[in-house]
Amino acid sequence: MSNTRAKRALITGITGQDGSYLAELLLSKGYEVHGLIRRASTFNTARIDHLYTDPHMAGTRLFLHYGDLSDGSRLATLLSTVQPDEVYNLAAQSHVRVSFDEPEYTGNSTALGSIRLLEAIRMIGLDCRYYQASSSEMFGATPPPQTEDTPFYPRSPYGAAKLYSYWVTRNYREAYGMFAVNGILFNHESPRRGETFVTRKITRAVARIRAGLQSELFMGNLDAVRDWGYAPEYVDAMWRMLQHDEPSDYVVATGAAYTVRDFLTFSFQHAGLDWEQYVRFDERYLRPTEVDALIGNASKAESLLGWKPLVKTPRLAQIMVDADIAALEVEGRPWIDTVVSG
Repeated sequence: MSNTRAKRALITGITGQDGSYLAELLLSKGYEVHGLIRRASTFNTARIDHLYTDPHMAGTRLFLHYGDLSDGSRLATLLSTVQPDEVYNLAAQSHVRVSFDEPEYTGNSTALGSIRLLEAIRMIGLDCRYYQASSSEMFGATPPPQTEDTPFYPRSPYGAAKLYSYWVTRNYREAYGMFAVNGILFNHESPRRGETFVTRKITRAVARIRAGLQSELFMGNLDAVRDWGYAPEYVDAMWRMLQHDEPSDYVVATGAAYTVRDFLTFSFQHAGLDWEQYVRFDERYLRPTEVDALIGNASKAESLLGWKPLVKTPRLAQIMVDADIAALEVEGRPWIDTVVSG
């Protein structure tokens, strides 16, 4: 890596929740950040608009490039042009329930997109460090607690696609000596989480019910157990993985177990409401195959990377509810939030 210029990173999925927080983190550390965005007829960069400056201005360190993980030749050209020191592959069709409706698209973007990116790095001979966003959904039906050594048993097209990406990342590390790591991240949320994901769906409904704009919230399985953490802390773990001396794979989690019902309770109570008065069941939100419990053990990340989560699920629900309430009370976008460290 060059010592004469700032470190350079390429982030796929930069417009998503994790991509936006990671871009903030890297910029704060002096990086030059390049992001891959898909061409659309409408603006799709809302989560990073507050970071963006005109590339013609002196001192600009955030650059956006059109591209897609379905286009291997474009990836190779972009990598060759940018010459990043670090590549973070966060792009995916990331909604588990939607993956049952769009399994082929999920496989093409989430699974094959990863090998296109890895192969592009290999083909051009780029000396970089590569981060693959893996998922706790790969564990699926395997009982918790889950560690780096727990057998995988995905229960969705999304989980299966992420498992493919996990194994090809390990294969390229072992076959070609690439510094390639998997971050097996358990559920991590924030005010920037998409509105169709269960945690944000809940906290947004709390804000709207409190404001008299909504009277009901339709939910599926309330008994699913998850290990929810705070996204800004999890992107710090991603960065730490690429700073370590040797490439490896890590579970990133809080180790605490809560049900969807618990998250409902924390969220509604924070706004002075009783969730049972507003929540209704809708079987359309059930998955064809459910994942009962995902609870991670991140002791490896703590011991080797010095990473430890500070925000646990009850506090996380409060942060998200406060942000959604504030978004209704003042003009502005809910994802321009303040990162909370405890």
